[in-house]
Amino acid sequence: MIVVTGAAGFIASVLVGTLNKRGITDIAIVDDFGKEQKANNWQTKRYKQIIDRKNFLDWFRNNAEEVDFVFHIGARTDTTEFDWNVFVELNLEYTKGIWEICAKNYIPMIYASSAATYGNGSLGYRDSHDIVEQLQPLNPYGRSKNEFDKWALKQEKQPPFWAGLKFFNVYGPNEYHKGRMASVILHTFETVRKTGKMQLFRSHNPNFEDGMQLRDFVYVKDVVSVILHLFDNKPESGLYNVGTGHSQSFLDLANSTFEAMGLEPNIEFIDMPMDIRDKYQYFTEADISKLRSTGYDKPFHNLSQGVADYVKNFLIPNKYI
Repeated sequence: MIVVTGAAGFIASVLVGTLNKRGITDIAIVDDFGKEQKANNWQTKRYKQIIDRKNFLDWFRNNAEEVDFVFHIGARTDTTEFDWNVFVELNLEYTKGIWEICAKNYIPMIYASSAATYGNGSLGYRDSHDIVEQLQPLNPYGRSKNEFDKWALKQEKQPPFWAGLKFFNVYGPNEYHKGRMASVILHTFETVRKTGKMQLFRSHNPNFEDGMQLRDFVYVKDVVSVILHLFDNKPESGLYNVGTGHSQSFLDLANSTFEAMGLEPNIEFIDMPMDIRDKYQYFTEADISKLRSTGYDKPFHNLSQGVADYVKNFLIPNKYI
């Protein structure tokens, strides 16, 4: 049996759908399934067992012999949440519990880390284990992910294979429920449909023009492709960046969204909220050389390609994977 946590959420629901396309249905899905806005992400999926997040660790301890692999994608991902205790409970201690059961029972696992661990990027964006102790994330979410990465690297007892995936800016279908944390593509699409225009944040960094803040935007289909490559091949355990290796601007993103909608761009700039202004990443770009060294040679969607697929095949018809 395969376990997928966060299965009602964004990336994990696409992962379950992709496993189903492979004919894999012996899956235990784990999440808080009481949130109605997530229902379409999991109710059409095929699985063997459904487990509430609060009960999972007890279930796992009692049923570890049935589990062949764990995808621990579930996490508290709100970068505007500043209560450290929330992240300690959900992103640190919970993940440690899963790791320890996997290590004890020789179960391989993949877990979600984040590019938020890199902070302002002063140490670069290399998924080298040598820099993990020096990284300074800009918010409690990124700190929680980095604290777990640091903890994992120090463990003598490890799963037979493990990978911590540093996801960069993921976008794509099944993120409808994410609200403020949804991708700018989704926000652009919804705003343009309502108002005919899109607002982007002004730059509050003199080194970047308005709209030219740069991120490594990676399409969720590519993210899942990488996850399954690691699942299939189980290369050397460790931390892996999951991005395209090529940064693009928010202006590129907005223009691509207008183009996919068949509209002329209509963009205005607004001030960035104060609660995130000093914690904002102006540039991210994944070094994916370690991933490529594992034999992953598939091309990634560029922003124009990914946005076109997302808008035309999912947002306009309101479809899910």
